[in-house]
Amino acid sequence: MKANIILYVSDQKTSTSFYEKVLMIHPVLNVPGMTEFRLNEETVLGLMPSAGIKRLLGDKLPDPDKAAGIPRAEIYLHVTDPESYHSRALENGAKELSPLLPRDWGDTVAYSLDSDGHVLAFAKETL
Repeated sequence: MKANIILYVSDQKTSTSFYEKVLMIHPVLNVPGMTEFRLNEETVLGLMPSAGIKRLLGDKLPDPDKAAGIPRAEIYLHVTDPESYHSRALENGAKELSPLLPRDWGDTVAYSLDSDGHVLAFAKETL
């Protein structure tokens, strides 16, 4: 199964720049209305302007802009160096929610919040 995870963002260009700097990868697609980062062979992280999803689905979807800044999704990524990812997120405007700490489920994780209210978690398994 392949997964496309799409975040609704207020400013596609700003969010693209943020995720490019934090993830240290370039988008595989970056056109008006959609940016995509290939996280691995099976997973793509997409960034879609809120206006785009409103045009696509109309009144059937509550307006994502009305929840701006309110956590609506969490991107939980296992990486080799979560502290570096977390630091890059903070350096590029994310708000720290929790520093890198061991968690009771067996991971060491740092949490931050991007400018659209999406929670970012950078984790590694604790040995």
